[in-house]
Amino acid sequence: MTPLDTRTKILDAAERLFAEHGYRGTSVRAITDLAGANLAAVGYHFGSKADLLAAVARRAFEPVTAAQRTGLDELLARTPDPPVAALVEAFAGPLFDGMPAGDESGARTSRLIMMIISDPADEARSWTGPDEDTVRERYLAAFTRALPDLAPQELWFRIRGILAVTAVDRVEVYQQPSPACPTTTAGWEARNWAITFLTAAMSAPPTDPGSPGRPTSEPGAADE
Repeated sequence: MTPLDTRTKILDAAERLFAEHGYRGTSVRAITDLAGANLAAVGYHFGSKADLLAAVARRAFEPVTAAQRTGLDELLARTPDPPVAALVEAFAGPLFDGMPAGDESGARTSRLIMMIISDPADEARSWTGPDEDTVRERYLAAFTRALPDLAPQELWFRIRGILAVTAVDRVEVYQQPSPACPTTTAGWEARNWAITFLTAAMSAPPTDPGSPGRPTSEPGAADE
């Protein structure tokens, strides 16, 4: 087996620590200590801590992004306007396939996704490169055509929900395996359940501005 090079060791250590402690909770020294490298190695190989997070995230997402791109290409080759269910499966399916149940690497990736979604640091939201941005914009355009009544903000909120639901499920399956539900079966079942659930969520009617939680009139108007 070929020994890991310093760059790969740093990426592995950073992925683990970022996923466990978040961006601000992880120091460069902690990463280099875990990787068995010196502090200068991060600057040499990546430039900065933010650049290192971007490299970690892109490495983790690369196979998922590639599968999402292929899935969308195949859909658009059949029809210019794929249905919502097909778009959800093409987008969400690779997330499950790239984070198989019971796989430690998959669990790290799912924790990393949760960190990116929830971490307040700006650096956690600015890691994407041209490949990720292009795939995201293409799916956004396809979902916009399939769901023309949704406001852009609500549509993007629902797409973020796909990432959150998938990541939470993968973390839970990895951390709490159930003897009554073998991980391989749970993984495929959860994939199908998630796609059914997310298709319904994506297809729901636009939120009514007057729905509970948002006032429909000025205070006191109902008493006039």
